[in-house]
Parts: sequence; structure tokens; C-alpha cells
Amino acid sequence: MTDVKPKQLLHLVFGGELDDVTGVSFSDLAQLDIVGVFPDYESARVAWKAKAQATVDNAHVRYFIVHLHKLLEPDAAKA
Repeated sequence: MTDVKPKQLLHLVFGGELDDVTGVSFSDLAQLDIVGVFPDYESARVAWKAKAQATVDNAHVRYFIVHLHKLLEPDAAKA
């Protein structure tokens, strides 16, 4: 019997200071905080939430979750 690993659904968590809170243009791309790549949405959400809560006092800082698996396999997202 072989162990079947669940399919990795990679997610990237990153953030930084925005030029304007109404958009998604960063003030300084060199200062982006790359939190990491996570194997599933739930673990990415936990990391995102921790970073978002840690920067709650700075209204210009935002963190995002990017669904890398949708970029890597765009046809799979349509199915």
C-alpha cells in the first residue's frame, strides 16, 4: 500500500506599505515582506492573519494571500 500525498495548493503570503490605502501599489518594492509559501489555504491564512494583526496600527500596511496553484495550473482552476 502506498501513501498518497494530498495535492499541494501553494499559496504565497506577502505584504508591505501601500502608496494609497484604496489601491494595491506598494511604496517600496524592495521593502516587501515575503512571509512565505504555504501548502494550503488554511496555513497561509494563519500566517496572513498573524502579520495583519501585528501591523494593525499602520493603516498603510497590507498583507495578501496569492493562490499560486491557480497561476501554476490555470486550466485546473477552470475544471
